[in-house]
Amino acid sequence: MDPALRSETISNEFKENREKETWRRTILLSFQSLGIVYGRLSTAPLYVFGSILPDDLKSDKEIHELYSFIFWTLTLISLLKYAFIVLSADDDGEGGTFPLYSLLCRHAKLGLLPNDRSASEIIQHDRGSPRIKVPSTTRKCIEKYKTSHYFLLFLALFGCCMIISDGVLTPSVSVLSATSTFGRSMIKLSHRLISSQKIREHLDKVLTRLPVPMACAILVCLFTLQHYGTQKISFVFAPIVIIWLTFISGIGIYNIAQNHKILYAISPTYMLRFLKKVDIISWKALGSIILCTAGSEVMFANLGHFSKRSLKVTFVCLIYPALIVCYAGQAAFISRYLGTKDDNVNLSESIPNKNLHHAFAVLSVFASAVGSQATITASFSIVNQCQALGCFPRVKVVHTSDKIRGQVYVPDVNWLFMTLSIGITVGFRDIAPIGKATGLAIISGMLVTTCLMSLVIALSWEKSLFIAACFMLFFGSLEATYLSSCLLNFPRGAWFITVLLLLFLTIMVSWYYGTVKKYQFDVENKVSVEWLTDLSPGLGISRVPGIGFIYTDISSGIPAFFSHFITNLPAFHQVLIFVSFKSLPVPYISEDQRYLIGRVGPKEYKIYRCVVLHGYRDHTRDSDDFEDHIISSIGEFIAREERDYESLSSPERMMVLGRSMGDGNALIPLTADGSDNSHPTLTQRSHSDDPAELSFAAVRRKRVRFMLPKNSPEMSASVRKELQELVDARESGTAYFLGQSHLSLRRGSNLLKKLLIMVYVFLDKNSREPPVALNIPHAALLEVGMVYTI
Repeated sequence: MDPALRSETISNEFKENREKETWRRTILLSFQSLGIVYGRLSTAPLYVFGSILPDDLKSDKEIHELYSFIFWTLTLISLLKYAFIVLSADDDGEGGTFPLYSLLCRHAKLGLLPNDRSASEIIQHDRGSPRIKVPSTTRKCIEKYKTSHYFLLFLALFGCCMIISDGVLTPSVSVLSATSTFGRSMIKLSHRLISSQKIREHLDKVLTRLPVPMACAILVCLFTLQHYGTQKISFVFAPIVIIWLTFISGIGIYNIAQNHKILYAISPTYMLRFLKKVDIISWKALGSIILCTAGSEVMFANLGHFSKRSLKVTFVCLIYPALIVCYAGQAAFISRYLGTKDDNVNLSESIPNKNLHHAFAVLSVFASAVGSQATITASFSIVNQCQALGCFPRVKVVHTSDKIRGQVYVPDVNWLFMTLSIGITVGFRDIAPIGKATGLAIISGMLVTTCLMSLVIALSWEKSLFIAACFMLFFGSLEATYLSSCLLNFPRGAWFITVLLLLFLTIMVSWYYGTVKKYQFDVENKVSVEWLTDLSPGLGISRVPGIGFIYTDISSGIPAFFSHFITNLPAFHQVLIFVSFKSLPVPYISEDQRYLIGRVGPKEYKIYRCVVLHGYRDHTRDSDDFEDHIISSIGEFIAREERDYESLSSPERMMVLGRSMGDGNALIPLTADGSDNSHPTLTQRSHSDDPAELSFAAVRRKRVRFMLPKNSPEMSASVRKELQELVDARESGTAYFLGQSHLSLRRGSNLLKKLLIMVYVFLDKNSREPPVALNIPHAALLEVGMVYTI
C-alpha cells in the first residue's frame, strides 16, 4: 500500500476506534494494559516494605499506621487523582507531561517551542471555530510574564526527565528484588536438602552472590524483547500479571484472616497517631511507602497506547482491590511476627507454605520483568514526544503497530536504558538505595503533574480558580509530605536520582537551546523574496532545468544558506520548492491537513513553499515518502489558486492540502512504466531493518511520473501551462539543498552558554541524520555550510 494511503487508513481507524469503543474492545485493551501499564503497580509489593530497614520498624502499631498511609495514598493519589481526574485531561487521547504542557500552550500564549504560528492558526481554524476563552486573571498573568513561560517549559522537561529516570531505575529495583527473593529461596531449599555443613556454607556464598548476575541477565533479556512491540509483549506479559495478582491476593487474604486487626488501620486516625509521635527514623519510612503508587504516573503517560475507559475499568475493578488486600496481608504478617524473624519485611516471607515459597520465587522473577515494562514503554513515548517538539536529539523511532500509532520503540534509548540499569544493579547491589532514588523520582514527577494539572483545570477546562487552587493545595500538600520524607533519604541512595536528572536534563535543555538559537539565527538572517526576484538580473542568475527542493526550518522568506549559495553560485532550478517541517502542539495532524502550500514571489518565477505539518505523535516520513505528494499538492494548489485565491493580494497565502494522489487531481500519477499509480499493488514487508515492525508498502518504490488530465474544461490555459512546466521540470530531474550549520560562540559568552552549545554540537554530530536526508540520493544532495555565530 502506498505509505500515505496506509497512514491515512491508520489515522481513520485510530479515530473510529477511539470514538466508537465497544465493550469488547475495552476488555481486549484492559487485558493488554495488564501486561504493559499495570505490571509496575502490581509488583510494587516486592519492595515497598522491603526497602524499609527492619530496624526502623519499632512496633506492630507503627506497621498498622504505615498501612493506613498505604491505603489512603493508593486511594487518594492512584485512584482519585490519576484514575478519575488526570486521565480526563488527555490531549486528543494522549497522556503524559508533554500533552499537559501542549494543552496549556493551546489555551494560553506561552509556547516557547519553535513552530509556525500561522500554521497553528490555520489548523485550528480547520478543526472548527475555537471556543471563545473566558477572561481569566490566571491566563493574563501567565501570558504577561516571560519568566512563567520558561518556568512551565522547564517544569515539563523536569517531569519528562523524572519519568525517563524512573524508566532506568525501575527495571533495576524490580528485577533485583525478585532475584534476591529467588536467592533466599534457594538458600532455604539447599538447607533442607543438603546435610553437609561445609557444602551448605559454600552454596550459601555462591547463592548470596547470585541475585546480581541473575538480575543483569534478566535485564538483558527484557530490553532485548522490546523490539517486538507493545502489542506482542502485552499478550505475553498479561497472563503473568493475572497469575501474580491472583497469587498475592490469595496470600493477602490468608494473612488478614490470621491477623484481622489490620483492617482497623483503614481508619485515618492511624495516620494522625503516626504524625503526632513521628521522629526522623519513622518519617524516613514514608519515603518507601510512596513506592506503592509507583506506576500511577506512567499509567497516564501510557494513555496513548490504550483508552481511558480500559485503564479505568482495569484499575478500579482489579488492580486497586488486589493491591489493597495484598498490602493489608503483608502488614498483618509483619506486625504479627515483628522481631521474631529476619527479613520478615519482604513479601516472600508472608507465604505460609514452604512449597509455595519456591513457586513464588520463580513467579516473582517473571513478574518483576513485567513490572519494568510500564516505565520502559512510557519512556519511549516521552522521548518520541520530546523529539517531535525539538527537545530531544534525533533518534530512530520504530512504530510497532499499524493500528495504534502511539506504540513506539526507540532502539537507541532502549540500549542506553539497558546499560544504565545494569550499571545501577552492579553498582548498588541492594534494593534499599535504589528504592530511595525511585521514590524521589516518582514523587517529583507527581508534583509536576499536580502543578500542570491545576493550570489545565483553570485554563483548559475553564473552571474557577478556587477549584484549581483546591486541587493544587490538596494533592500538592500530600505529595510534598512524601517529598520531604524522600529528601531525608538523600544520603541513603536518593542522591542518585540527581545524577540521572542532570544527565537527561542537560541533554534536553542543550538540544532545546541549540535548536532555538539556530531557528532564531535563521529567522534573523533570512532575506526577503524581493532580494531573490529583484536582484536576479543584476547577479546574472541563470535557471537550469529540474526541480530544486530547499529544506529549511523557516516558513517565510529565503533561508540564509540559500542566499549564501546564490551569491557564490548564481544559478538555481526552473522550479524551486522551499520545504519546512513544523511540529504543532497536537498529537496528530490529519492527512487532509498535512501540507500548507503557497507561492513565493510572482507566478513567472515558479517558486513555491510547502510546510509539512506533524504532531508530537506523528511519524515524520523520509523524503521518498512525501516528495511525490508535495508535487501533486502543488499541482492541486496551481489548479485551485485561480479559482479560490484570485482576489487575494497576499504574496505567500497558504492553502491547506492533504496527501491525495488519484484520478481527480490536477496531476495524474503514473509509474515509470506508464501504468496508473492511483491504486498501487500491495504487499506486506518490513518497513525497517527491524523484523518486528510490519507495514504495507510497495515491493520496490518506482519513480512516479505525472501527466495532465486530457479533458478538463474548467482548467484555464495559463493553469495548464504552469502545470505542464511543473511536469517537465520533474522529468528533468530533482536536486535537494540542505543547510549544514556550524555553531560558533560570540566572544564573552558565559560558561553556561558554552556548556550548552558544546553539548548540543556533540549531540548533533552523533545523533541521527534529519529525516529528509535519510533516503536522498547522494548524487542529488547538495549541502551548503554556514557558520552560525550565537
